[in-house]
Amino acid sequence: MPEKILIGDEFISTAEVKSVINPFTNKTVGEVYIAGNDEFNASAEYLTSIAKEYSSLPTYKKQELLYNISNRVKAQKNELARLITDETGKPIKFSKIEVERAIFTFKLGAEECSRIYGEVLPLDLLPGSENKTGIVRRFPIGLILGITPWNFPVNLAAHKISPALASGNVIMIKPSSSSMLTAIALGSIVFDACKELGITSIPLNILPISGSKIDTHISDSRIKLISFTGSGDVGWGIKKKSDRQKVSLELGGNAGVIVNYDADIDSAVAKITIGGFSQAGQSCISVQRVYIHKNIYEEFRKRLIAAAKQIKFGDPYEPDTITGPMINEEEAQRAEKWINEAEQSGAAILTGGSRNGAVVAPTVIENAPDTTNVKCAEVFAPVITIEQFTNFSDAVNKVNDSRFGLQAGVFTDNMTDIMYAYNNIQTGGVIINEASAYRMDAMPYGGVKDSGNTREGVRYAVSEMTEEKILVL
Repeated sequence: MPEKILIGDEFISTAEVKSVINPFTNKTVGEVYIAGNDEFNASAEYLTSIAKEYSSLPTYKKQELLYNISNRVKAQKNELARLITDETGKPIKFSKIEVERAIFTFKLGAEECSRIYGEVLPLDLLPGSENKTGIVRRFPIGLILGITPWNFPVNLAAHKISPALASGNVIMIKPSSSSMLTAIALGSIVFDACKELGITSIPLNILPISGSKIDTHISDSRIKLISFTGSGDVGWGIKKKSDRQKVSLELGGNAGVIVNYDADIDSAVAKITIGGFSQAGQSCISVQRVYIHKNIYEEFRKRLIAAAKQIKFGDPYEPDTITGPMINEEEAQRAEKWINEAEQSGAAILTGGSRNGAVVAPTVIENAPDTTNVKCAEVFAPVITIEQFTNFSDAVNKVNDSRFGLQAGVFTDNMTDIMYAYNNIQTGGVIINEASAYRMDAMPYGGVKDSGNTREGVRYAVSEMTEEKILVL
């Protein structure tokens, strides 16, 4: 029986059904009713009609709702983790970690409900403004369209839903066609939480709709903010198609990591290995380009190859699998092609490089030319490139030699080099003695250049989802 979708204040069926296929087994793991133009309009009409009612709820009630959602996600964590693995092929180990993060993300939203501060401004700064005072508060923006990817289908949806509900907004989630089941499960959790708390206006709808159909609604005046996480080409395309909406983009990367002469080699190898190969490298901050100081290069190279060969890859349902399948075989074929192109361009494949169906073996490539896709594009696969450097500033320049700028990692204890990296690396985050793949859900997260124009993290997303208004007295 296909899963019904949350439109308005009820779960409905539609005329179209889509099967969900597991990328490792190629078996059908579920079916979902697919929305169309009518469902979009019904959802937008409903959410705009109840926006004022939801935003008027007292802070404690919105806080109760988000804590309730967090507790429900926790109660269903095993089922949600299994669903993530069923849909996307993410290794079950990392699916469980993702659900734990989502529990925390909704808790952060509950806490931020009571931290949406205003300020009082003295305005008696010029003659004629005697005794004038300004009171500034943040107000919800209205209907948000959240477009979410498949690689973190629960937590990245939570990063849109949690701040939206915390700040008094209503939100429509358009999930990836590869992760519709988890989005519907989240919708059910929010729906049940609202019913338990007596909140009659359901502030979240789930809209599994094709990209081509949602494109026709991007400029709909009822939408006040489009919050998109995904590929750069799609994200910047949405920005061009939008009308007067705010557009928040959290996009891709090809993260660089610097391993300096004083780095703890064992620690760096362990973190870079997981940061590059976990979840088949399908994260926008996955380690892709690694620059190692010449004094430690040979030792680091030897240990990295050994570590990569120890990575378990394949069946995502086995508890110790690190590298599962890519989202589909077409993507695995694309990664294999890029690896072969690098080798044909003079790079050395130190380990890996093979493919079996949708599974690409953890791969380390040495001295790939900067013009090859594994260096200049977002590989989004279990592929790490390595090369050596002599001067730290040259390594920073190498990291910056990219159209992306999401996060970078630096392994060093040298404070001079740490501050040089922080001041000069052109990314949204510089992570010290961790791989680029590190993220704590409370921190500001986002990029520069082609990697986006916003910051997520619940507190920072609340600012994006609200507008300041001044009262002059």
